[in-house]
Amino acid sequence: MAYLAHSAHCQFVGLVLGFVGWIITACISGVNDWRIWYVEDQSTITGGLAWVGVWRACFNSHVLSSSEFCKSISFTDSFTPPEIAAAQILCMTAIGVGVVANLLAGYAVRNAYFGFDNGHVRVAFVMAGSLYWLTAACSLVPVLWNMSSVLANLTIDFPSDFYLPPAPLKQEVGPGIGFGIGSSVMLIISGLLLLCYKHPGKTKRHKSGTTEHFNNTNIRAECSLSTIKEFKDEGRINPAFEAE
Repeated sequence: MAYLAHSAHCQFVGLVLGFVGWIITACISGVNDWRIWYVEDQSTITGGLAWVGVWRACFNSHVLSSSEFCKSISFTDSFTPPEIAAAQILCMTAIGVGVVANLLAGYAVRNAYFGFDNGHVRVAFVMAGSLYWLTAACSLVPVLWNMSSVLANLTIDFPSDFYLPPAPLKQEVGPGIGFGIGSSVMLIISGLLLLCYKHPGKTKRHKSGTTEHFNNTNIRAECSLSTIKEFKDEGRINPAFEAE
């Protein structure tokens, strides 16, 4: 039982990395700072700074009813660019796939540490690692796509009720994209650690059993020789048997 647990330390680290990466992926899908817009007209937008996320566009204002004004973005809206629409779908997919990956990885690590080797430990690790990679892909594709749009200075034609100009003075990559790249890297490393799991082969146990068998044989042989010697010293051995 111990040999199986000793073989899964890297996979335990992979489970922790995958869980943390999945949590970060879920969090960054809801933040508003994937893009940072700098606008010229500050009459409505205080400080001329706005944040554009996957689901909302927000800015601070001292003119409107609330200090922080936000408007929702939907992939069905006509003005929504394809990279944001894809991010909404893929981020939700990443969260769902990540849940399944965490459950499978936890099941596999538990069985490995408690020695429940029912023949499915290796399969569970492979499936969990593959799903972690799929989660990373669903997160990394929209993150890199949106980063490319920001670096290319592509704009979004927001409706008038968003109070945002058709194009900003400049735009920058927000922290949401940076955290998204980091979480995807963690998920990729996690998947690699799980896929590298090698089940302890039967050869090891066979060798251990063979060694134990030889040790037992040697002990029995030594005991027999010791007994014969004692009987000989006491004169209890038949001379005819000794001659043979």
